Amino acid sequence: MDAPKKIVVYSIPTCPHCKRAKQFLEERGIPFQVIDVGADRAAREEMIKKSGQMAVPVIEIDGVSTVGFDEAGLKKQLGL
Repeated sequence: MDAPKKIVVYSIPTCPHCKRAKQFLEERGIPFQVIDVGADRAAREEMIKKSGQMAVPVIEIDGVSTVGFDEAGLKKQLGL
């Protein structure tokens, strides 16, 4: 069995796309870490440096960042 992927979701509480991304992962029982970039300035700066974007969500899977919630893209990255 493959090792679980390391998934980080950079988000803010009021973002509907962030909520959909987290719900997508939760519904499939996929563990992930949430970082609230609205409350954590250093994390926000890290997210912008990694993604080149200020938009959320930024979903990082094994070090590869994707901006926004793209269900088909996520499924492909996760092998679903």
